[in-house]
Amino acid sequence: MARRAAAATPALVALDDAGVPYTTHPYAAPGRAAYGTEAADALGLDPRRVLKTLVAEVDGRPVLAMVPVAGTLDLKALAAACGGKRAVMADPAVAQRLTGYVVGGIAPLGGRQPLDVVIDLSVAEHGSVFCSAGRRGLQMELAPDDLVAATGAELAEIGAG
Repeated sequence: MARRAAAATPALVALDDAGVPYTTHPYAAPGRAAYGTEAADALGLDPRRVLKTLVAEVDGRPVLAMVPVAGTLDLKALAAACGGKRAVMADPAVAQRLTGYVVGGIAPLGGRQPLDVVIDLSVAEHGSVFCSAGRRGLQMELAPDDLVAATGAELAEIGAG
């Protein structure tokens, strides 16, 4: 797949470099707090197929967690999946510094530093899923298996609701 010139984000470059097929979906992003829900609404998608990428800390170690925008992250389940005792959400400024992406546009790959990724097991229920491509107003659609392989993620039941 050819590289996308001006619109390329580090996440899309990483997918291109890995030869992972994906489709981008731009949308108007009003930029309120519920970024993932905005994306699902704007693109007319089932919110169970749209994943939010959250930065958490498990026993002080940063981790990316991906859950459907239709639910929430179960911090106890995330800690257990990572072999830790306690998980907390990272401060938004810390999340932006670690990933190089703005909140509402955090992609699961192509970040400033590699972080472990845990994806909710529910992704296996869908032929394709959507997540941020690295900026607000741009989602990427790809097969769940490709997302897991590209991010080196672990699958676990970390979503609630």
